[in-house]
Amino acid sequence: MTSTDNQNNPRLPGRDKPWVMRTYSGHSTAKASNELYRNNLAKGQTGLSIAFDLPTQIGYDPDSPLARGEVGKVGVPVAHLGHMRELMDGIPVEKMNTSMTINATAPWLLGLYIANAIESGAEISKLSGTTQNDIVKEYLSRGTYIFPPEHSKRLIVDMISYTVRNLPKWNPINVCSYHLQEAGATPSQEIAYSLATAIGVLDAVKESGQIPEDLFPEVVGRISFFVNAGIRFIEEVSKMRAFTKLWDQITKDRYGIGDSKLRRFRYGVQVNSLGLTEQQPENNITRIVLEALGVTLSRDARARALQLPAWNEALGLPRPWDQQWSLRIQQVLAYETDLLEYPDVFEGSKVVESLTDSLIESSNKELTEILELGGVFNSIELLKSRLVASQSERTRKIETGEQKVIGVNIFPETAPSPLTEEGTESHLVVDPKIEAQLVEDVIFWRSSRDQKKVDDALEVLRQTASNSKMNIMLPTIDLAIVGGTTGEWAQALREIFGEYRAPTGVAGGVGRRGAELKDIAETAKKLPGGPPKLLVAKPGLDGHSNGAEQIAVSARDAGFEVVYQGIRLTPLEIAIAARDEDVDAVGISILSGSHLQLIPEVIRELKNAGSDALVVVGGIIPDSDRDSLISQGVSAVYTPKNYEIAKIMAEVLELISARRKGK
Repeated sequence: MTSTDNQNNPRLPGRDKPWVMRTYSGHSTAKASNELYRNNLAKGQTGLSIAFDLPTQIGYDPDSPLARGEVGKVGVPVAHLGHMRELMDGIPVEKMNTSMTINATAPWLLGLYIANAIESGAEISKLSGTTQNDIVKEYLSRGTYIFPPEHSKRLIVDMISYTVRNLPKWNPINVCSYHLQEAGATPSQEIAYSLATAIGVLDAVKESGQIPEDLFPEVVGRISFFVNAGIRFIEEVSKMRAFTKLWDQITKDRYGIGDSKLRRFRYGVQVNSLGLTEQQPENNITRIVLEALGVTLSRDARARALQLPAWNEALGLPRPWDQQWSLRIQQVLAYETDLLEYPDVFEGSKVVESLTDSLIESSNKELTEILELGGVFNSIELLKSRLVASQSERTRKIETGEQKVIGVNIFPETAPSPLTEEGTESHLVVDPKIEAQLVEDVIFWRSSRDQKKVDDALEVLRQTASNSKMNIMLPTIDLAIVGGTTGEWAQALREIFGEYRAPTGVAGGVGRRGAELKDIAETAKKLPGGPPKLLVAKPGLDGHSNGAEQIAVSARDAGFEVVYQGIRLTPLEIAIAARDEDVDAVGISILSGSHLQLIPEVIRELKNAGSDALVVVGGIIPDSDRDSLISQGVSAVYTPKNYEIAKIMAEVLELISARRKGK
């Protein structure tokens, strides 16, 4: 080969290392999840991404009445050190990169992870991984918060201060724009809200006085991000390049970080789940591949870790084979293609550079406004309202056909799919006996420990929580070691910090569907007895409120009187609200898989309260469960394939009209 050939060869001198490959997983029990993790690692997965069940995420033990129907459904239950032992059994924690999607209870789960590492003889300074620990996006989109913003911020600061000194390879926070996009954020909002969160956290660390000036650059270097990648491929590539440039600018100008390595925008990705469809779900594989390319093609803004959803997540929990399919997509991209052999293929692209510059400008404008309002922790209500408005616009575009979705509002014709044909299991179903087993387990655990040691550790935890100058992590780890439980840790802090109810943001979306719902609103006005009254309710611990918010917004535009009190209501609270508000119908939203347990309970409580309101259900409800719900008194069931909100409103109005006539 001549020197000219070398000069004209655009390849890198050596092939880049692949990103960390993960699958987001966990279900049923710690033992079952451990088996799943070990099998996935044997198939070539290079990192763990742990999904916890809702009681664990919100600080309840399996035997709490508030955990009923939710144990082991959307992730693995981890109530005590014994569960963490089982979860990590046979996995070398010193060598494993472990990501934990945990937020309100992040200090506790990290405490359990550290306690297990100490018990197994590992050197904790070698532990590497990430705790998501981004409470702002929980207030705005995902709903697994517990404590008010100031106290939550204090817990984040304590974790950062502890890990930078003791777990230098650990990312104590994963600022998470993923769920913001799922909640409707535009690319500019996704960038601005995430960067505002990172700034709010870093400013709080500086103000806390826990970190000396010479160590602060290391804090900046440990801030990581978790990003969404949607189907608009060119826009997503440009978004990641904008993120990278803005973070470099912020860390250099605002915080004076001179080391370019510490200014690096380090991010992991799960590609978009919101766009996965129940209709023609085989199309989801194409979507997932394209979305993965959006965060791997651009070398200068490539993800450091990637996890892909499964093709059937709009149907239910993925099975091990489904997760393997998603892992194989990553492996084909990394090992079979030439993706990792070249410099950034978008360098010099006029289109990408122009779009990147445009996103930087619009994101900076939003970010500046948030900072002028006092920062992200002081702007929760405003930002939530804007997200609901953005989501309303997105769903309106899909409903009107302005935004095309294959198999949904265009090309709905399809041949029968062998993946979902009748008689074929298309998703994982958690054994309902698991919950009773976990209840017995945690009761036995409490009876087998030294209760005085636990009581003493809880008292130290409360005293530490009461003193903002003290760090919460050491008493948290001590409580984990002596056998405390998730519910006990969270309850101790609830007693000191109180609990928080986040704003619903519904007012921000009202009025965006006036034209599409005009005829229904006219009919509603003429309904004998006055406008129809709808209670939108989310029972259980499921915090994914996007669907409930859009129904509440649309119902108001359709002429309904709407009562929406937010997430995490008990069946009894829903029944009392239905009775006191004298509603015509209760619209229940559930996405956690707990519908067969919670909806019959809501119906019983409605009868006990003397309410004859209709019950309508929406969420990820398998066809096999629909008949069961209808037979127990549900009037209608809607799933993601029922995307035409105007049609839903018309049908609910018709049900209410028939109910009133029958009285």
